[in-house]
Amino acid sequence: MRVLIDARVIQDHFPGIGRYVFNLIDALAPQLDGELLALTVENAANTRYDLGQLARHANVTLIPTDIPIFSWRGQTALPGLIRRLGPDVAHFPYNLRPLRTGVPSLLTLYDVIPRRFPEYYPPFTRARIELIQRAAIRASDAFTAISHSTADDFNALYGVSRQKIVVTPLAPDPIFHPRPPAALDDFRRRIDLPDGYFLYLGSNKPHKNLPRLMRAWARVNEKLKGKSEKLIVAGHWDARYPEAKLLARDLGMQDSVRFLGPVAGEELPLLYAAATAFIFPSLYEGFGLPALEAMASGVPVACSRAPGLSEVAGEAALLFDPASVDEMADAILCLGTDAAVRAQLRRLGTERTAAFSWQKTAQLTLRAYHFLQKRVIV
Repeated sequence: MRVLIDARVIQDHFPGIGRYVFNLIDALAPQLDGELLALTVENAANTRYDLGQLARHANVTLIPTDIPIFSWRGQTALPGLIRRLGPDVAHFPYNLRPLRTGVPSLLTLYDVIPRRFPEYYPPFTRARIELIQRAAIRASDAFTAISHSTADDFNALYGVSRQKIVVTPLAPDPIFHPRPPAALDDFRRRIDLPDGYFLYLGSNKPHKNLPRLMRAWARVNEKLKGKSEKLIVAGHWDARYPEAKLLARDLGMQDSVRFLGPVAGEELPLLYAAATAFIFPSLYEGFGLPALEAMASGVPVACSRAPGLSEVAGEAALLFDPASVDEMADAILCLGTDAAVRAQLRRLGTERTAAFSWQKTAQLTLRAYHFLQKRVIV
């Protein structure tokens, strides 16, 4: 089989999807009986991944192109390039895909946030996203979805047949694992973190539910008086949504909440591993990879019962209603005061992450390719 993957998303503009595609190609190549063509884009900022590492696989060929993802040339020039390359299957991990390729094509489905939370998007933006999503679905012959929850959402909201969807769960990167105490102590000193801190990692978009996290932390902070624990909020910060920072200030928590901002890739595993616990309060997730990364790092997790997130966490995390500040605060307080619960969740988290691997993701993705090629799942 000759497979083409649109790997133009391996760039800084797509940190999450880029990680998915890089790890998928790396795990897929040894399992694929045939050639894997990875379409890349020239001159894109890429500080996270070495594309040359993918080329170490004998059956991987990098195909550089000057066609950016956000360009109409993706509709005018890219289809001709794909036809000349002659793949049996083309895999598009992003909605901005050519609408006509001349070969069987597959689209990866992540989430339906704009449909679940339309109030968070201006009308024009929402209409544009919806138009692109529907066009990408119509142009695709089969699909992978990152969770059963995502597959169900696309079936219910877009009419995508479940028979055309292969669920391919994501996996934590191998860089996420427990670290020696000395390395964690050095890391905390280096970036001025306390010995005990609770971590949230992600964006501050409205569905991430950070204002409720601030209110929950205010209650926890009141009960943990005299202790040095802090809440660390890390990840990309969108200035359009300042509510969490404003609320932390209004609640007088300047000393107990630190907004760290984006974290360099090499520091990220240490940030997880040095935490007392990881808190993930999202109202909705297609998958919830940060919770799994925290578990792989040996850190106990408390997260919301949002379908995609609870599907990933299973029984290896304390689950709470994301709309309940009280439940969220109780879960955080439990992790802050009960060493036995923390130890149990570390053990369960380690067992849980063993069920997810990029090799398994690649195996399931290969099943989707066979479905495309043979029109039957093997």
